[in-house]
Amino acid sequence: MDTTPAGTRLFASPLARRLAADAGLDLGALTGSGPRGRIVKADVERAKAEGPAPAATPADHTVPSPATAPSSPSLQPWQTYEEIPNSQMRKAIGRRLVESKQTVPHFYLTIDCALDALLDLRKHLNERAKDGAYRLSVNDLIIKAAAVALRRVPAANAVWTDDAILRLETVDISVAVATDRGLITPIIRNADQKGLAALSNEMKDLAARARDGKLKPDEYQGGGFSISNLGMYGIREFSAIINPPQSCILAVGQGEQRPVVRDGALTVATMISCTLSVDHRSVDGAVGAEYMAAFKAIIEDPLSLLV
Repeated sequence: MDTTPAGTRLFASPLARRLAADAGLDLGALTGSGPRGRIVKADVERAKAEGPAPAATPADHTVPSPATAPSSPSLQPWQTYEEIPNSQMRKAIGRRLVESKQTVPHFYLTIDCALDALLDLRKHLNERAKDGAYRLSVNDLIIKAAAVALRRVPAANAVWTDDAILRLETVDISVAVATDRGLITPIIRNADQKGLAALSNEMKDLAARARDGKLKPDEYQGGGFSISNLGMYGIREFSAIINPPQSCILAVGQGEQRPVVRDGALTVATMISCTLSVDHRSVDGAVGAEYMAAFKAIIEDPLSLLV
């Protein structure tokens, strides 16, 4: 509870405010021992030990007794837990995700792509690999398709600033990799220009070093477009949070057999659902839709990746 008169600024740390609210203490009645009279945790703890201070009320009228301040979420006494300290990386991830959801106007576009032709191409190319020179994954082909689609729809390869929209000249794809320390996004730079074998081998190297915590800062900072693939966990479809200052992130689900209609006949195809999260400030809805159409066309005609 805070009864400080209007227009008077009360200096108190966020922790002190929360502790005072939990204890039903009036911050305005406490004396701060921190810099510039700032109320800190020790002041609240001291007030709790001395007993509750009476709440200050205006002299010219009567106010009803204050309701008990709602307490912050906490564990019950009988609950057991393991405390895992937040690393600097985890804290940074948390700040950026909160920033993104609070300040970036997300919109979402979902499209279903037939995957059969891409799977056939992958099998054919892997069979031609000599002495294990490469081993293409479905994700490698998706990264390449996303990069080529950005080259075809450059308006989607953008960054928002207050003064201007920055149209990026290179196609640098950030790929989400889960590690014990949290999510990190190593970057395939100039992904549209790289051959599939080179892209695949680079991605495997980056992912391995990401899990070992051996990436250099310039290997995970500065990408222009992100991809997050949860298909290996059986996730059919999901929406991802944009990684500022990027404008888009492509969320890729599981490839699975579904009934589809082709030429008026019911058949079965391997389908994949992909959702694009878009910053509406820098990428218009029509541009996002154009990008997804280009991506779908490449996935369903993957031979175009070899041209």
